[in-house]
Amino acid sequence: MALQSMTGFARREGTSGRWRWAWELRSVNGKGLDLRLRLPPGLERMEVDVRRMTGEAFSRGNMQANLSVSAGENRFETVLNQEALATVLTMRDQLAGIIDPAPLKLDTLLSIRGLVEFRETEDSEEAVTARDAEVMNGLIAALADLKLMREHEGAALSRILLDHVSTIETLTRTIESDPSRSPQEIAERLKAQVSLLLESSAAFDRDRLHAEAALLATRADLREEIDRLKAHVAAARELLAKGGPVGRKLDFLAQEFNRESNTICSKSNASAVTAAGIELKVVIDQFREQVQNLE
Repeated sequence: MALQSMTGFARREGTSGRWRWAWELRSVNGKGLDLRLRLPPGLERMEVDVRRMTGEAFSRGNMQANLSVSAGENRFETVLNQEALATVLTMRDQLAGIIDPAPLKLDTLLSIRGLVEFRETEDSEEAVTARDAEVMNGLIAALADLKLMREHEGAALSRILLDHVSTIETLTRTIESDPSRSPQEIAERLKAQVSLLLESSAAFDRDRLHAEAALLATRADLREEIDRLKAHVAAARELLAKGGPVGRKLDFLAQEFNRESNTICSKSNASAVTAAGIELKVVIDQFREQVQNLE
């Protein structure tokens, strides 16, 4: 499966009979899948299907889906109120001996409120069904376009993240191979420190100092942190190769990377190791920042 960014945009539009429709989809980063949907009045019935299809296509992202539908031509029909007309005609007959019995003219009838109404012609059930089907097909195409754009962004992010992982691996090896980590170097450094303490005061217990020095040497060892960093590097590469919605897992790995780098910096007793540890933290922060964009 391809990696996906959570950022993307898609637009699809089309016509069905006298109707013109357009879908606009936007997606940005989000902890989960949050869809804000706007449908025209009268098409609220589509909401359930739109949410279902979006959930099948994506697992994360703050998304907006807007549908606009407009009529290309307005068609009207007249509706004659038969009861009102009968009432008017009855009144005319009743007043025949009082007022001019001239025949009623069309403009007179049209001026009587409620006698004739003009309303937009309703489409047939078949036309509405065909329009709704075209609109939903447009949504399917728009979701596919959005997914393709997110995958393109995901591919670019994958290259950036792999570069960061390679840098983390290189810095880990630099720390591992630093001369200050060799048993001989550690022993010589601690021996010199113990000798300095013994020379400064006769009150120190030689055996106790050597025991404390051995304990400090054990606590300062970075073997476990280096091994865990190597394991995290391998796991990150595996997830990036696997693809799919792996953003949460990579974010967890970024936290673990950061934990190990903090420990290395706190344990370090050599400037070169400390410098590499600080640079490691910078790269890990960059890695985690980019991971936030992944689905």
